[in-house]
This record gives sequence, C-alpha cells and structure tokens, in this order.
Amino acid sequence: MFTLVFKRLEYCVLKDMKKRVLYSKDSIDRRVKELADILSHDYKGKDVVIICVLKGAFIFLADLTRYLEMTYVVDFVRLSSYGSQSESSGTVTVTKDIEVSIAGRDVIILEDIVDTGTTLVWLRNMLEKRNPASVKICTLIDKKERRSVEIDADYVGFDLAEGFVVGYGLDFNEKFRCLPSVYVIEE
Repeated sequence: MFTLVFKRLEYCVLKDMKKRVLYSKDSIDRRVKELADILSHDYKGKDVVIICVLKGAFIFLADLTRYLEMTYVVDFVRLSSYGSQSESSGTVTVTKDIEVSIAGRDVIILEDIVDTGTTLVWLRNMLEKRNPASVKICTLIDKKERRSVEIDADYVGFDLAEGFVVGYGLDFNEKFRCLPSVYVIEE
C-alpha cells in the first residue's frame, strides 16, 4: 500500500520536471543502516548528543535513530544560508539554537547534504565554543565539488559529484522533501 502511495506521490510532485532517480529508497535505507552500525560501534558507551540540522536532515535523523544501538540525546538546530535560492548566500543565521548542554559530551552533527560547507564550518565553530568532548559530522550526501571552505564530513552516506538534488528531506524552496528517493533535477 505505502509503495503505491509513494510512487503516486513521486509522479504527481515531479511529473513536469526533468529528473532522474539518483538514490532509491532501498539504497538509502541500506546506507543509513550501515551508517547506524558504524556510529553504534564508534560511540558505544559514550555520552552522545546528535544535533539534527533542520529542516533537511529530519528524515535522515528519524531513519538513522531507528537503527542506532547506543545511548544518545537528540537536539535540533535550524540555520539559514540559502533562503529561497539554490545557491548559498554565505551568511549563516541561527533561527533555532540547541537546548541541551554539550559540554564534555560527544556531538554528532547530522546534516542532509554538505555543499559549500559554509554553514557546517560556522556551526562546528559555534558548537566547539561550548566545550564538547568532540564534534563529528555525519551527512547523507557529500557534494565536495561545490566546497568554498575546507571541511570534511566524518561519516558519509553518498558522495555526489554534481547536480541539484531533492527528496528524502532535501528541498528546493520548501518543496520535494517528502519524496522517499533522492532525485537529480536536470536543467
């Protein structure tokens, strides 16, 4: 039933756009499980705070945390550097800060996509000023070809050479987050 609903939803939402499936729902699920296994091993017995970068990473967070076999606390941060554009403005604004203390704790920043890196460098620097034991980055998609600053994700689901992607939490102008697969939108 759900598969039929998702297929109909994908058709309706993207029917007039030139696109192709980049990562299917099944391949995403397999990779998220693999990341959860790695994180569960690396953080076993540690005091972990997972900070989900809203809005894009919320679906990734929900799926990943179902597979984790470790103790953790979840918090959220919402940052803006894109607005309604497809290009980062380079200026980061906090619209929702974390609420838990991260002092002395191991922090995992959970991001949907690392693109220019500007937002993550800014966030990591902000969090490091709060004296965590460590700060690591886990991203579903790493798009290194667009980096404008030096930053590497510690845990990566998929490497993306190029293309503008939507689905599985990734949006364009607040649309397409609900799609269960990741699509490349072609010009």
